Amino acid sequence: QVQLVESGGGLVQAGGSLRLSCAASGRTFSNLAMGWFRQAPGKERDFVATINWSGVTTYYADFVKGRFTISRGNAKNAVCLQMNSLKLEDTAVYYCAVSKYGSAWYTRITDFGSWGQGTQVTVSS
Repeated sequence: QVQLVESGGGLVQAGGSLRLSCAASGRTFSNLAMGWFRQAPGKERDFVATINWSGVTTYYADFVKGRFTISRGNAKNAVCLQMNSLKLEDTAVYYCAVSKYGSAWYTRITDFGSWGQGTQVTVSS
């Protein structure tokens, strides 16, 4: 059974940083891309970032470019999201997901087959 567990969320002031981690277990994902999505209250779940199976290629939503960095561990079953220069509008539940594909270019929710439970990130003024 696939399990994704996120950690690292919390409360941070605007301009601060947080690092989210996601550990995947139950099967190997070394040949699949992984990604992060977020969902703010009352809004749809949005794509944030993806990283391909090898960890070489990344893709970001425009609203996080230059501020967030996605990376994955050597074992390829873990993914992190370093979030810098956080803004109030970054407040959301952040979800880790495993893609159905090896490429980082697939960013729709339906392109991802396994999801974590989410971790809350709250940015305060």
